[in-house]
Amino acid sequence: MPKIKKRRLPIRIDMTPMVDVAMLLLTFFMMTTQFKPPSAVQISLPASDKGPKLPESGVLTISIDKAGQILVGVDQQQIMKAVFEQLYPNGVPIDGKMVPVWLAPAVPVQEKDLAQLVVQARIENIRLITVIKADKDAAYGPIMNVMNDLLKANVTRFDLQTELRSGKES
Repeated sequence: MPKIKKRRLPIRIDMTPMVDVAMLLLTFFMMTTQFKPPSAVQISLPASDKGPKLPESGVLTISIDKAGQILVGVDQQQIMKAVFEQLYPNGVPIDGKMVPVWLAPAVPVQEKDLAQLVVQARIENIRLITVIKADKDAAYGPIMNVMNDLLKANVTRFDLQTELRSGKES
């Protein structure tokens, strides 16, 4: 056995590739994340025990605010253009600016036109899921009228969107 031992060299790990991978992952997740689209009108939803389970695309949203105004929006631009461009050829006023109808989150409609617009949207995409978002302080009459219009348009399945109740009420 030799009396002189070789000195061990410490192991050195280069962290540069790991930092590069972390930055690439961060960039990937930032680029692929879909953010919540802006809503057309502020609506405070009623609370329930079950949260909404909506798909990310293919949703026809009918919003009813406190005053009973009805707004309709589809999350696909080509459907918005096909259905609402004849109704609003010059665009929709949003925050004082005229915005093309396919860039608007929702457009105001009259209750008498709702059934026809829903039928046109469903012709464009038969798999549209219809969602009604009504303000919790809205009158029941306009909400019932919207449901009746959906039945006239042969839409028998629709969701009433609510917020998940945060805690148990006593």
